Amino acid sequence: MSTAVAAPFRFFPLQVVRTRRLGPSLVRVTFGGEALKDFASGGRDQSLSLFLPHPGQDEPVVPVAEDGDMYATLGAWRALPDDVRAVMRSYSVREQRPDAGEHGEVDIDFAVHEDGGPACRWAQKASCGDRVTVLGPAVADNTAVRFRLPEDADSVLIWADETALPAASAILESLPAGLRAQVWLEVPHAGDRLEPVTAADATLTWLVRDAGAPSAVEAVRAAEFTGSTPYAWIAGESGSVKALRRHLVNERELDRRRVTFVGYWRKGVSEDALREAPDDDA
Repeated sequence: MSTAVAAPFRFFPLQVVRTRRLGPSLVRVTFGGEALKDFASGGRDQSLSLFLPHPGQDEPVVPVAEDGDMYATLGAWRALPDDVRAVMRSYSVREQRPDAGEHGEVDIDFAVHEDGGPACRWAQKASCGDRVTVLGPAVADNTAVRFRLPEDADSVLIWADETALPAASAILESLPAGLRAQVWLEVPHAGDRLEPVTAADATLTWLVRDAGAPSAVEAVRAAEFTGSTPYAWIAGESGSVKALRRHLVNERELDRRRVTFVGYWRKGVSEDALREAPDDDA
């Protein structure tokens, strides 16, 4: 007798329910749709792939295979002309509310700026009913959740810029009461500061760039760490992530296996180019 095992990821057609401006550089888009009944975010820094239409298209062009096979679908999508196939970008789930609306809701927060790319431009113009496709989790315990707190961790170190702020905020909400956390959140403007909710014993430092905040490494280097078995999670611009990880591993002598690092973007490089030539040597 065989037992069927659910695929960890699948394609979800979704629609925009509403949008909300959170700050000068942040826009929250809330998605709904019948497909969300099978969506199962693992929380924390749950990531997904968001497929968006080009201007003039009513919906993103993603040729989903009849059996939903992820690899066949991605292969067919890649074979399409660049100006036809949907724009794909990686984002984090800020929050999933299974009981909201008819089929539940999912929030994605977008970091936006004047000279942003196609996803940035889409988010600033998004309106109720706009259609997208998401390659996301169908089971909560999935490999697109990177934050994995070791059982013996007595403290947590977190650094994130505005692109990783949604994931960092969700992580903080997940931490157990009383766990010590030292957190540095970097944003472009003071109005982008969104105070996270956490039961952890957290010390939070905002690094506001237009107020002359120090770099990630400068800010973290000046701090005295608490705890004897820390776990670190750092995410955002890949150059800052690389420099900060080297500081933690080489100067602070943290076990590299206890430092989770994710380069969400790289200065001067599009996500498409970054995907073709990723820089994992952090």
